[in-house]
Amino acid sequence: MQLILGGARSGKSRFAQQQAESWQRQTGGQLRYLATAEAGDAEMHARIQRHQQDRGAPWQTLEEPLNLASELKQNQSRDTCVLVDCLTLWVSNCMHHGQWESQKASLLQAIDEANEKGVTPNWIFVSNEVGSGIVPLGPLSREFVDASGWLHQALAERAKTVTLVVAGLPVTLKA
Repeated sequence: MQLILGGARSGKSRFAQQQAESWQRQTGGQLRYLATAEAGDAEMHARIQRHQQDRGAPWQTLEEPLNLASELKQNQSRDTCVLVDCLTLWVSNCMHHGQWESQKASLLQAIDEANEKGVTPNWIFVSNEVGSGIVPLGPLSREFVDASGWLHQALAERAKTVTLVVAGLPVTLKA
């Protein structure tokens, strides 16, 4: 399991895709892209289309804005790599639908169960590092930053590798 963090336009998604494709070349396994975004407007729709075009043919796209744990449980084969992009959109979706605490607990439980069973799935999580700036003024923004930060800490504890991508350059935090 890998956690890849970075700011907006840092190159984190590109780095994650390169990691997954490198794994696929070595193993011949399947690549699945688990998208958490919802195309709520034309700009977001265009972003999603661009990401799909960038990935190309070897990728199967799955879309799940809320029930991430359920989708991951269905895709925990050793011959499949699942790239989840992006967790901060997922956090926002869960908070918007009033499901944050239950969905977070389900995700962490799915990871722990896979590890306990010795399944060690090939999951790559991509997320925006939103805690490097100042504390936001509004309570909802502070709640979002806190939720994202606590999720990142929980995932980093469970992940085999953690990478921070800055200006397109990966910096290994945990190997």
